[in-house]
Amino acid sequence: MDQRKGCMVAAHLEKRKLLIAINSVAALSIFFFGYDQGMMGGVNSSFDYVQTMGFGHVENGTITVTNTLLQGGIVSVYYLGTLIGCLLGGSFGDRYGRIYTIALGSVWGLVGATLQTSAMNSNWMICARLVNGIGTGILNAIVPAWASEVAEYTTRGKFIAIEFTLNIFGVVVAYWLAYGVSFIDGGWSPVRWRFPIGFQIIPLLVLLGICWFFPESPRWLCKVDRDDEALYILQRLRGTEGEDAGKAQLELSDIRSIVELEKATTHGSTYYHMFFGIGSGKLHVARRVQLCIWLQILQDWSGIAGITMFGPTIFGIAGFTTEKAQWISGLNNIFYMFATLICVYTLDRIGRRWTLWWGSVGQALAMFLVGGFCRLGLNSTANGDISAASKWGAAAASMVYLYTFIFGATWLTVRAKGNAWGVVGWSVGNGTLTLVLPYIVSAINEKLLYIFGACNLISIPHWYLPMWAFYPESNQRTLEEMDMLFASDSL
Repeated sequence: MDQRKGCMVAAHLEKRKLLIAINSVAALSIFFFGYDQGMMGGVNSSFDYVQTMGFGHVENGTITVTNTLLQGGIVSVYYLGTLIGCLLGGSFGDRYGRIYTIALGSVWGLVGATLQTSAMNSNWMICARLVNGIGTGILNAIVPAWASEVAEYTTRGKFIAIEFTLNIFGVVVAYWLAYGVSFIDGGWSPVRWRFPIGFQIIPLLVLLGICWFFPESPRWLCKVDRDDEALYILQRLRGTEGEDAGKAQLELSDIRSIVELEKATTHGSTYYHMFFGIGSGKLHVARRVQLCIWLQILQDWSGIAGITMFGPTIFGIAGFTTEKAQWISGLNNIFYMFATLICVYTLDRIGRRWTLWWGSVGQALAMFLVGGFCRLGLNSTANGDISAASKWGAAAASMVYLYTFIFGATWLTVRAKGNAWGVVGWSVGNGTLTLVLPYIVSAINEKLLYIFGACNLISIPHWYLPMWAFYPESNQRTLEEMDMLFASDSL
């Protein structure tokens, strides 16, 4: 579609208003992604769901999981789908553009959500989760790339941070929606899990309906030799009058230079070529891919995925009842959401590396304290000292709150195939964690939290590894400058 048509949003909005409109669409996709993540926390607490899927039974209002592998497998197969979807989305996005890929991801997500809502057994649910994951992977690979490519480099971090606030808002909505429907028929109604799953259809329908009217990435337009349209979009985004005169032409020139460099130095653009750096020349594509993957795996194993999807279980370890653990987990996610707003003001000021550094330190301390307080609470419960157990449980909960607050303010917020590799790392990290987490919880209880604490210690660059030595600062640098930075002989 020609980007200069009168029906397009860019024909009616410009500069900051246009950027806000674009990021609102991106935020809708990110909201869906967050909702999809947080949804399973409430679903796993549904009595009818546990018995329908056949991985446990319910006695006196208490869920007993008898097949931890099946419970974890249903959750984790979603991340196999996101892995497939991100690779599909990255390839499709480079060939057909960002907007068509957003539409494709929305359709996949709608099919998966419909299948999940109507699932009648575990095999059905596993297939539905896989399909839904593919749609999420497509969107997660392409939407951040699209938003980054249209944003101005001086505020790119701020816009991305705002989008992730909407991501956690999705988690919050998922938790409290699940909590609200948990009172229907004493918690036994199928509505308790079918309605929260079906709710994700709403943002996907809106996204599919409006994405066609938003501008394509200027970088992709330039790559497919549609420079006139790319310049038009850049002029609408950056302005053409006063101090903004010439900005669009200069940025287009930078983009064109990088596109030509990629064509001249990259002799293979398949995922195989990218992963091993074959034919990438001085662009060091393999190094960038590996850094992206491992950063995401470290992020997932820092503990946030476990707290997001199995929050009530973790608060149960701290000694809270099932009902209380669920609303405490929901309240924790509200604090999590507000924590992401901190990055709106700090990310573009102190940079990404310092943000990751102080986040790792705080998260490690919080996780070790959670584990210690949980153990003290469990010991007090075993000794019959309910008053002391309650106090230790409250202390453990406060440390979980502290952990999620720090994570939201730091690690959470830190192009198409290239961005797809980040989703690969995210999928591998989340998939492995959610698969083994139910078993680990049943086997070692609160010691799981020490594993999370150790993962945070590993990521602390106290000895200048890994963040300081391997991850260059991207703050206040354009995407084209990052390409040139990685092409430098000093890296």
